[in-house]
Amino acid sequence: MRVYVTGNITVDETWEIDELPLKGSSIHGKKHSQDIGGKGANQAIILSRCGINTSLIAATGDDNDGRWIRDVIIQENLCLLPTSSLPVHTDTSIIFNIADGDNAIITTTEAADALDLATVAQALESAVPGDVLLQQGNFPLEKTRAIFQLARDKQMITVFNPSPVKSGFAQLWSLIDIAVLNQLEAQQLQPVLTRAASTLVITTGASGAWLYQQQQRHFVPATPTTAIDSTGAGDTFLAVMLASALRRNVNIDQLALTHAASAAAITVSRRGTLSAFPTHSELTVLLNRDQQAAN
Repeated sequence: MRVYVTGNITVDETWEIDELPLKGSSIHGKKHSQDIGGKGANQAIILSRCGINTSLIAATGDDNDGRWIRDVIIQENLCLLPTSSLPVHTDTSIIFNIADGDNAIITTTEAADALDLATVAQALESAVPGDVLLQQGNFPLEKTRAIFQLARDKQMITVFNPSPVKSGFAQLWSLIDIAVLNQLEAQQLQPVLTRAASTLVITTGASGAWLYQQQQRHFVPATPTTAIDSTGAGDTFLAVMLASALRRNVNIDQLALTHAASAAAITVSRRGTLSAFPTHSELTVLLNRDQQAAN
């Protein structure tokens, strides 16, 4: 079984600011770090650190940032497709860490937009029934739909994290098996959630997360921690939740959400993106310990 994550990969620049600037104003800030990011890359890296066979289908540009990304990714147990860069600028995310621990993010999409459907289809050629296709909201509606349709044709399990939300995503629920949204995204898509995937997870930040499944719902509280930087917390949660269920060969369950909450607590207690994620060793201990405790 393999998870194919189709999305974006970026260079993340993290800046600390006191508050978001008003229109026309200038403010001072402090650059803290430069790291690999992008929701697709984040989720793929964490899945691979959980011991899941993972392929990331994401575009890098033929510039210094793209070469740097590939040098870093090769150190992860992760397959990056396509194997060559595209003639564009590598995508960049500027992350503003605000004094209250929250953040705001600006991301370019030139490289993600250049990843065409034929390239994605080629990367999925080796996929078999039962493999997983995980996608976020970085692509336009029609490309997002087409990729999910490719997965459906191959009888793959489809997972959707519709972030950032586009209004047209309401048309895609028939192609989705597992949907993961935060509170804001759930509010934006509220009219269609009654037609949602067979498994729906709604995260509520520092409170916890809800699991909706087979007309039942369960709440799993967040793991208490001191939040320093929330960047990547949602990606950590999703990836560890999915990995927990896949490792145990079960549907998403409360234990998977408990694993995810514990891992997300590690991420928010550190600064950065890739550098803040739990390590392979930390995730192995976390997944095994909590599973044994549940048994």
